[in-house]
Amino acid sequence: MDTENNHENTPTDKPKMKDGQDEGMPAKKIKKQATQEQLNHPLHGVRLAQILESLVGYYGWEYLAKEVNILCFKVNPTMKVSLKFLRKFTWAREHVEDIYVRMLEEGINPKEIKKADNKT
Repeated sequence: MDTENNHENTPTDKPKMKDGQDEGMPAKKIKKQATQEQLNHPLHGVRLAQILESLVGYYGWEYLAKEVNILCFKVNPTMKVSLKFLRKFTWAREHVEDIYVRMLEEGINPKEIKKADNKT
């Protein structure tokens, strides 16, 4: 980190300020803009919890257990445990995302699916 030198030529704790930057205000972070390809992706802006709720509401736990062979879908499935597992293991999350994308390609609107009665 660049620091200013005081009159004794020893570094001070104050960081150097860029032109036009106020000492009291930290530098603003520049947000990275999403590309058009990212914006058009069907999973853009959709949370994993929303994906799982839609799939459970439309297909049910039994279908998901057949498609993605994981124990948390087979034995006493809950949203909380399933989300924790899917966040931890990328391969399982990718399978679930693939099922969701296929559901969208079939023309099924996830907003019209009623939420299933799940244990949370």
